[in-house]
Amino acid sequence: MRDYVIMTDSCCDLNAAEVAESELVVLPLSFTMEGVTRHDTPDHAEMTLEQYYKYIRAGVLSTTSAVSVGDFSDAMRERVESGRDILCVNFSSALSTTYQSAVIAAEELNAEHPEAKIIVIDSLAASRGQGMLVWYAAKEKKKGKSIDEVADWVREMAPHQNHWFTVADLNHLRRGGRLNMTSAVVGTVLSIKPVMHCDAEGKLTPVSKARGMKQALTELVNKMDELGTRPLEDQTVFICHADAPDSVEFVKGLLKERFGVTDVHADYIGPVIGSHTGAGTLGLFFFGSER
Repeated sequence: MRDYVIMTDSCCDLNAAEVAESELVVLPLSFTMEGVTRHDTPDHAEMTLEQYYKYIRAGVLSTTSAVSVGDFSDAMRERVESGRDILCVNFSSALSTTYQSAVIAAEELNAEHPEAKIIVIDSLAASRGQGMLVWYAAKEKKKGKSIDEVADWVREMAPHQNHWFTVADLNHLRRGGRLNMTSAVVGTVLSIKPVMHCDAEGKLTPVSKARGMKQALTELVNKMDELGTRPLEDQTVFICHADAPDSVEFVKGLLKERFGVTDVHADYIGPVIGSHTGAGTLGLFFFGSER
């Protein structure tokens, strides 16, 4: 059996330690603020996340760019020419062209190297939801499973991977063109927070509204109670947050109190996803009966 690598992109929002532990190849997307374009790498070497969210809270807009076909081609060629196959799991195709870039690069490289196996999978996921899927896939690989076995596992589990999140800053959504002025003003005055999820097609979909941040966060935990695969206490749960440590601790407390969940991997939302959600966002990711 040929050796293989698991490749993904930086929208997985796994931190540098998680990437190293899982032996992943992570290709960076890019973000542009005030005319300067930077790479979104797991170590955030070009801008710390603390600095990034300081800019975001000050109202600086950030735009993003997908991984190019050329970048995928270069990364894939390096691995193929060293005798390794590739399992590439990417950011939802409903939210970015990154997945399609990987598909094109894989097809072109397979024409040159028909002996190589390059499998590209749409995670239908975002942020640490995508990261959770890749993290688990790396664990399957370490059990000695083949590339095909791990690819089948990813395809089987992706529809059961739940993404529930809430957004704190409605004015950020307004500035980014994703909410009109009236809704943003009324929602801010009434402290209305949207409860959203990533649906079966990998699209971000509003589901309900909550009054205040704590109620919205409680609704995320309620969704785990409603949909989560039992026993809940055995799950490794992932959380992403946009500079919202207090919200993280609140959700972790609820998870432990209600379900006995103690294995929680929480970390920042990176600049690419953060460009669209703004500061204060929190997402909860777990496996369930359905999305």
